[in-house]
Amino acid sequence: MNISNQEKIKLVMAKDWWETEDLGGKIGKVKVSDGPVGLRCLAVTDSWANDSIYPSVAYPCYQMLSQTWNLSLAHKMGRAIADDCIDHNVDVILGPGVNIKRTPLCGRNFEYFSEDPYVAGMFGKSFIEGVQEGHVGTSLKHYCCNNREYSRYWLSSEVDERTLREIYLKPFEIATKAKPWTVMTSYNLVNGVRMSANKKLNQVLRDDFGFEGVIVSDWEAVQDPLDTLHSGLDLEFPHNAKHAEVMQEHLAAGRVDLECLDTSAGRIVALGENAAAEKKLQKVQYSVEERIAISQEVEEEAIVLLKNNGVLPIKEGKICVTGAPARNYYHGNGSSAVTPNRPFVPLDEALRNVGMDAFYSESIAKAYGPLILVGNIRKACMDSEQSDVTILTVGTGPGAEFESADRQSISLSKEEADAVRYLRKHTKKLVVVVYAGSAVDLSEFDNLADAVVLAGFGGQNVSQAVANVLTGKVNPSGRLTETYAYSLDDIPSEHTYRDEGVMVYEERLNVGYRHFETHGIDVLYPFGYGLSYSRFKYSDLKVRVNEKDVDVSFWVENVSDVDGKEVVQVYVNEVNPIVYRPIRELKAFDKVFVKAHDKVEVQFKLAKDAFSYYSTAKNEWVVTPGHFIVEVRKNAHEIELAERVKINL
Repeated sequence: MNISNQEKIKLVMAKDWWETEDLGGKIGKVKVSDGPVGLRCLAVTDSWANDSIYPSVAYPCYQMLSQTWNLSLAHKMGRAIADDCIDHNVDVILGPGVNIKRTPLCGRNFEYFSEDPYVAGMFGKSFIEGVQEGHVGTSLKHYCCNNREYSRYWLSSEVDERTLREIYLKPFEIATKAKPWTVMTSYNLVNGVRMSANKKLNQVLRDDFGFEGVIVSDWEAVQDPLDTLHSGLDLEFPHNAKHAEVMQEHLAAGRVDLECLDTSAGRIVALGENAAAEKKLQKVQYSVEERIAISQEVEEEAIVLLKNNGVLPIKEGKICVTGAPARNYYHGNGSSAVTPNRPFVPLDEALRNVGMDAFYSESIAKAYGPLILVGNIRKACMDSEQSDVTILTVGTGPGAEFESADRQSISLSKEEADAVRYLRKHTKKLVVVVYAGSAVDLSEFDNLADAVVLAGFGGQNVSQAVANVLTGKVNPSGRLTETYAYSLDDIPSEHTYRDEGVMVYEERLNVGYRHFETHGIDVLYPFGYGLSYSRFKYSDLKVRVNEKDVDVSFWVENVSDVDGKEVVQVYVNEVNPIVYRPIRELKAFDKVFVKAHDKVEVQFKLAKDAFSYYSTAKNEWVVTPGHFIVEVRKNAHEIELAERVKINL
């Protein structure tokens, strides 16, 4: 195909807001769309106009998806979203986001999986595999170190090389094994260089991670289009008329590296050809109703039971439901905000649908970001006195968690804190259900409630899923994928240096549970934590060191009368490291179903990278021969089994 250099410049600049350039039909065009917790597809391609969004299935946010600890569900949800894309002729969904939850204040945390790079990478990989199995492409994002929304276009994330490799690049290294069609760079700078023009990290993506697809900018992230092209970015989104004019001027003046231009333009042509070939293979696997059911299935496995003094599951009695999230759909806002294709079902209605005697009484009526509308809370207290169980729903929402801005604190509203105190005085049994996309301060709610349930941003069928868990139709099996600290002051990233131009990652490797466990700091709920209606017992750990890997096996027994699913977690601890290493790091996990009074054997194979660290002296991953402790834990803080072994891989 004969394509002029002027046309190649057009190819690397995008055609409009959501489509690549097709040179008047000369090559294939690729349509992309926001997501990825549901399709945010617009009826127009030349703007970001919210009033033109097609209704679609709203799935649980990534925080909730990861809390399933079930990679097959990530794959299944990805495959369902591929069907949504097929319905609207979308070639590439802009996700998944695998950025690390460095701080609970990040406004986009609901779009990210975890504070742990292994969890984030594995869920990103499974989601990509699910989407692309449906012959729809993905855009792994936001590469990298986009861990706050504060001044996101201009702030430089200052990160040392080892921390980059072990924490912030690791999820991308894992997820790129699924061969995403594209990778999207983040808005921010890293170590003084804008990510859309960061040649060093683009080369890491290509040379070290083996990525062969298209590197694309986040929307309006490019500042210097020539520098960006020469640094390895292939495609600027959206179309920028001024940049297109400048690039043609650079071309005419001989300032464009034609080899770079040929390479990037060639990748755009290949992307179009691949999308066209994949489109011929597309076939919808799930009906819309089946996709909605998948959304509910994910939420049911993601809900975390944080506290239970015997009040749950609710089997009978009169239930008073109150609080704003019970009657209003809570979700994160911004580019991942989906317009649900079915009406929201209130929680009291969902409870009645499963046979419970439930009614709604207004207390906190609505939330407009930090502004809370309080209704007749006195009547809600009176209604609670006449009920057997009161369910108070609290949380954040689209006005509090959204793209482009960070939260001001991790506290819920003062009015909701008041409500839990007032209701505690009047109700026999108090259940608090929390709707939030990231960690919040639940210490007061935990103290006063008989049970605390994390529903998160659970998608359009969140009420049905919560009702099933509260009544025992579903045994809760979700586990946290981020730490819930007692105070924001306990988060190390909140005490590091930041000014008008830089944000220094002074805590280095001490992110999330790595910090709390290494330094012995108490938390409200540790990473990996969650309760069940079943009880499980672990036994018979065996660790066998082979020539190139390590086999780990043990048994999990259900010692209760209730069938249940248990999340098993394997951590590794180097006994006498020659460099600093956190006291433990997650290296394997699974979710296993165990029938009542039955047991199952769980097996893992730990490869060399489970024991390695990144050596900046050698510029490679290194395993120091010596002793390691392989730990089987219920969560990062509670150990079940452990064995010390000598490793020389």
